[in-house]
Amino acid sequence: MAKQNEELTSKAAVFRSRLIEWYDQHARELPWRSKPSLYKTVVSEFMLQQTQVKTVLPYFKNWIEEYPDFRGLAKASEERVLKSWEGLGYYSRARNLRKLAQQLSEMESIPTKAEDWLGFPGIGPYAAAAICSISFNDSAAVVDGNVVRILARLTGDATLYKNSGEAAKRYREIAEKLLNHERPGDHNQAMMELGATLCLKQNPQCLLCPVNAMCKGRLNGNEATLPRFEKTKYEAKQVDRVWIADKEGVLLHKIPSHAKRMKGLHEIPTADQAGIRLNGQKPILQKKRSITKYRITESFYRIDRGVLPEPLAEGCKWTRKSDLESLPLSGPHRKWIGELLEM
Repeated sequence: MAKQNEELTSKAAVFRSRLIEWYDQHARELPWRSKPSLYKTVVSEFMLQQTQVKTVLPYFKNWIEEYPDFRGLAKASEERVLKSWEGLGYYSRARNLRKLAQQLSEMESIPTKAEDWLGFPGIGPYAAAAICSISFNDSAAVVDGNVVRILARLTGDATLYKNSGEAAKRYREIAEKLLNHERPGDHNQAMMELGATLCLKQNPQCLLCPVNAMCKGRLNGNEATLPRFEKTKYEAKQVDRVWIADKEGVLLHKIPSHAKRMKGLHEIPTADQAGIRLNGQKPILQKKRSITKYRITESFYRIDRGVLPEPLAEGCKWTRKSDLESLPLSGPHRKWIGELLEM
């Protein structure tokens, strides 16, 4: 791989020129690029982690209207922020974004170097490089999944990596060498743009790529197979949930603040959370979904209110149907509650 890297970096000047020229002509019009600001850049980078642009667009618009700056976000309650984030998933991003806003709002001067951002909530090497290069012209290269894919194909690297994170560490050095130090923010956005619009995971649009003549993967005819990752080993998981609803309300469970995931959100309780034993009932609804390495089957059982323990199990509470809209719920659970209410 070292030889391939040297070949590519020897053409770094040509690569930078072709990439930035293409970006200047073809960059998408996105709301965080219109009248850019540090706040818009930060919000967009948090939202775009693990989430496609088309999904983020309506959320970003509503977010900026509700929380126009760091101070506005810092003053908002966590429950309100989670409600605004509802449906985007990975809710730790919303909590970290709020914490970051609180910290930045209290600072007399905001750091401008990527390494100084690494101590902030929710900020890793990628986010630090993206935010500081775009907002402060800091010469820090981004290496995310898009950049890994581009560099693997350009170098023709057929190494089998454990995951994208491992590959990103290997590619960080070459990404730094290719960086356009005169326009680091635009260069980083151009790399992300290229990966999102042309150097696609499936069916890459090689004929339209501004650096296709430099691509070893294309020359070898195996660009669509790169980068190579070990197959993820998935685990099957069964979750049994109880649906208890009547004219007075719906039983929900609030995820506690000490939970690793989704804390502060409300969900349909599991049988264990509600303190109920299932005795051979058949589910009235089943749903399948994937979270990280898990393939989950969610089964929902209609249970009579009379079997609930008194007092209610910790975390469980009755919620009026009229209040459901105002509560922060995970996207799937809001959808499932809607279906169950109609059954």
